[in-house]
Amino acid sequence: MQLILVTNGLKLPQNLPLAAQWSETSDEQIVKKSALVSILSMEPNEDIRSLKELLTYGLKGMVAYAEHSQVLGYKNDEVHGFMHKGLSATTRDNISPDELVALVLECGKFGVDVMALLDKANTDTYGHPEMTKVNIGVGKNPGILISGHDLKDIEELLQQTEGTGVDVYTHSEMLPAHYYPNLKKYKHLVGNYGNAWWQQVTEFQSFNGPILFTTNCIVPPKEDYKGRVYTTGQSGFEGCTHIADREEGKAKDFSQIIEHAKRCAAPLEIETGEIIGGFAHNQVLQLADTVVEAVKTGAVKNFVVMAGCDGRMNSRHYYTDFAKDLPEDSIILTAGCAKFRYNKLELGDIGGIPRVLDAGQCNDSYSLAVTALKLKEVFGLDDVNKLPISYNIAWYEQKAVIVLLALLYLGVKNIKLGPTLPAFLSPNVAKVLVETFGISGITTIEQDMVQFGIFETIEE
Repeated sequence: MQLILVTNGLKLPQNLPLAAQWSETSDEQIVKKSALVSILSMEPNEDIRSLKELLTYGLKGMVAYAEHSQVLGYKNDEVHGFMHKGLSATTRDNISPDELVALVLECGKFGVDVMALLDKANTDTYGHPEMTKVNIGVGKNPGILISGHDLKDIEELLQQTEGTGVDVYTHSEMLPAHYYPNLKKYKHLVGNYGNAWWQQVTEFQSFNGPILFTTNCIVPPKEDYKGRVYTTGQSGFEGCTHIADREEGKAKDFSQIIEHAKRCAAPLEIETGEIIGGFAHNQVLQLADTVVEAVKTGAVKNFVVMAGCDGRMNSRHYYTDFAKDLPEDSIILTAGCAKFRYNKLELGDIGGIPRVLDAGQCNDSYSLAVTALKLKEVFGLDDVNKLPISYNIAWYEQKAVIVLLALLYLGVKNIKLGPTLPAFLSPNVAKVLVETFGISGITTIEQDMVQFGIFETIEE
């Protein structure tokens, strides 16, 4: 018979690992406990530690996809089962490197499954993304700026602001909301304001109205706009108003932020024009004949997947320069906020196909994998690595890690990660990834293009 430990009224198995026993409530208690259960204090072997961290970050990314799916009523019990299995494995002190490598690859398999689940949840609910031109200017009405990833939140905000005289603008990862038919139908969804998450400290000042965070990517707000920052869901920040979760069968109540917006001036214009997106897998497949013909005629010679995350470091300007220096017969496939490094460049099109095909959020990275697999089928190839597709991924957080593991599971090789390789990779684990999958860090633009087989820029 298993003994049971009772903690704060909860019955827990007595042999539950220390890392899973959390009864602490104060900041001081949590900090003290974290020192006892940190990966550095619990795992002396750096290779085991590295693999556990790789698995943990992959699981965190998987949980994010699963949570967004569940909000829309979609769940995969096998995915949830693997989360338990994977987390349990990270607490074992008798696990071997081979077992962890197998779990990391299995994490990639379930990463594909959970990304497919979210894709189905989003498209069943809001329709397939469509090629869409998005305004980056402003209107004359007061507005609410919504950031993050939660499409259910923006849907309910749009419903509740309709007819109120308050416009809605997207920010950063919420930009792709404009691509979905059931969201773009709202006329007061005016446009996208600003750029990637890290520029918010200047852009939020000029927006004038309230800002709603639905997920992560909050930078500590400055005092001159902190009173206009609202959070909801899993996001939060001390001193900012938090909007409560929806009750079962009801929408969230956004009345407080709407009333706040009515008292504010319209946003100040920081740029004008349009950007184009909506190239998720369904839209790209509708262009398949055009794409195939462009490849066959030589009008398109290279596709470069430049998905992932953006960040404030100067080294990330590499991705802007890389996009600028790509030959004019190259097309960029992107998803995530990394695109803000190049989605406003004047790169033109190839036979009517924009040279930057934005599939959407980091949550929509599945579309890039589907597109690659479909192109493999169209060209009659037996290996996705035989396609003229290169992978130059900017990573920052957990969802970028699960996307990487999913690509590895699908057999994609020779992926470049930047601007630096993850610090949690030990030399031995990094060596395995390099030798088995061809993963490497970025170097210079010229050297990386040579490795990708893109020579025209070098010859010029």
